[in-house]
Amino acid sequence: MIKDFQPYSNLWLTTRLWHKSNSSWLNDPWEKLNANDLDATFENCNKVMAGVLRFFKDKEFPKITKIAESMKKAIDDFKPYVPLAVALRKDGMKDRHWDQISDKVGFDIRPKEGFTLTSVIESNMLTNIELCEEVGERAYKEFHIEKSLTKMQGDWKDCNFMLPQFKTTTTNFIAGFDDAVTMLDEHIVTTQAMNFSPFKKPFEKEIEEWNGKLMLVSDTLEEWVKCQGQWMYLQPIFDSPDIMKQLPAESKRFKSVDSTWRHIINTAKQCPNILITCSKDGLKEKFQEANKNLEIVQKGLADYLEKKRSNFARFYFLSNDELLEILSQTKEVRNVRPHLRKVFEAMADLEFADDDTILAMFSGEGEKVDFVKKVDPRDRNVEFWMGDVEKMMVASVRNVLEFSVIDYK
Repeated sequence: MIKDFQPYSNLWLTTRLWHKSNSSWLNDPWEKLNANDLDATFENCNKVMAGVLRFFKDKEFPKITKIAESMKKAIDDFKPYVPLAVALRKDGMKDRHWDQISDKVGFDIRPKEGFTLTSVIESNMLTNIELCEEVGERAYKEFHIEKSLTKMQGDWKDCNFMLPQFKTTTTNFIAGFDDAVTMLDEHIVTTQAMNFSPFKKPFEKEIEEWNGKLMLVSDTLEEWVKCQGQWMYLQPIFDSPDIMKQLPAESKRFKSVDSTWRHIINTAKQCPNILITCSKDGLKEKFQEANKNLEIVQKGLADYLEKKRSNFARFYFLSNDELLEILSQTKEVRNVRPHLRKVFEAMADLEFADDDTILAMFSGEGEKVDFVKKVDPRDRNVEFWMGDVEKMMVASVRNVLEFSVIDYK
């Protein structure tokens, strides 16, 4: 029964849908016409009615076949207007597009009050269908460029730096920008692709400005990250009074960069938005200048470490960070103890007197060897008193060996 009833149901439901939709398409205000729905509904009605007509013809029901033929003809008659409606109701149809069509056809076809699809048909626009499709397609492509630009600009609205505190300092550093870097790369590619689009003309200036802004943000962020890496490495070093005393020129240069850094970070705290902050005029140049200065500081620091190593070659066994840890605390002579195993192969520790003079050494197994004479490291550069420790090691081991040889007999 369901199978037998289906063609009748399809005929009358489609007939009702067609009359209701067709009336709406032809007479509703132009801005309410949904061309995609129109296209989908037309295709559906056309397909269903063709099937219904075929069924009733095969069954040889002349009266109902006549009704189906009448409906099919109504649908076929409307068919030429579908691409016209779709073309002129494309997303992105603006006044400039209607102006282009009006100029070409020689009369005003711009939508005004009371304008409907019937108005378009009665204006004989069917004879200009190719023009309408061309302009509609252009409007659609331009709309996608505009929409893409708006979306990209919106994506940056809530894209902010995280600004955690740096160690025990009173300043901060930038974090949480990995997603922003990925998005930045994607947006640059998208924007540059827009630059090659033949439909970019209405937004050409905006695209160029946006592309320039993204490139500036990318360059600034790159310089900022580079500066941050160097600054975070050098800040604890030049926070040490000992290093500042031994490297006055580099310390002065670093303090200048440090001052710039703190000012920029304070500004970023007030406006942590990555796009706004990184596109500020002059910020990239400030970081470029800071990076040049930090490279000079790094070179000065490397030369300083090389000089220390040349005075006491065993410092080559230490990394730059380990050596700097020792050099930045020269007054705290006992702080050298964690690094002794690397400097001297078999020495694990030194014995210090209350006055910081050195009395003996210990091996990794806890074996103690008293020094022949105590070593005084106070108020001396570490590379010099460590040299004295090395000499005292040789003398003390020689002394113990001599006693052991005598004692053996």
